Amino acid sequence: MKILILGIGNILFGDEGVGVHLAHLLSKNYVFHSENHVIDILDGGTLAQFLIPTIISYDKVIILDCVHIGQCSKVGEVYAFNFKEVPLNITWKGSAHEVEMLQTLKMTEINGDLPDVTIIGIIPYVIDSDTTFGLSDEVIKGAKIMEHTVLHTLAQWNIVAEQKASHSLQELAYQTFKGF
Repeated sequence: MKILILGIGNILFGDEGVGVHLAHLLSKNYVFHSENHVIDILDGGTLAQFLIPTIISYDKVIILDCVHIGQCSKVGEVYAFNFKEVPLNITWKGSAHEVEMLQTLKMTEINGDLPDVTIIGIIPYVIDSDTTFGLSDEVIKGAKIMEHTVLHTLAQWNIVAEQKASHSLQELAYQTFKGF
């Protein structure tokens, strides 16, 4: 089985880039072992619709991104769910992405090509128009929950994660623009 861990976000807008930064953290801090699965990690940035050919080439996809819950949400809260069971109050609204991932996944689903998708999302602090690579303390704390959720999900699929380094998320956020 082919599994993709896909980090989504705009790294120029602080917390909005947490999905991309977390994908880099997983790539730099872990080695994944499985007899039956191939695991790839991809920085999807703000590509959204351009990722459709990549997404449909996998059996399972874990998407790391920001989500929006509405007025009652708090920065740093983490939500994990299967795309087929997206809670009605969750959107990608307010994101700085060019085209939203939710719409991209819906288009792929309409075509009948969508693999099994797990979304692990976090509430960001939205910074409007200022740019920064810095992440809020709340998102850094929440990203640790996201990381553990990814590792737990992979373990359920019989994938072993071996830690090889211990880079911090904020450290990597300042280097993500360089690529993997």
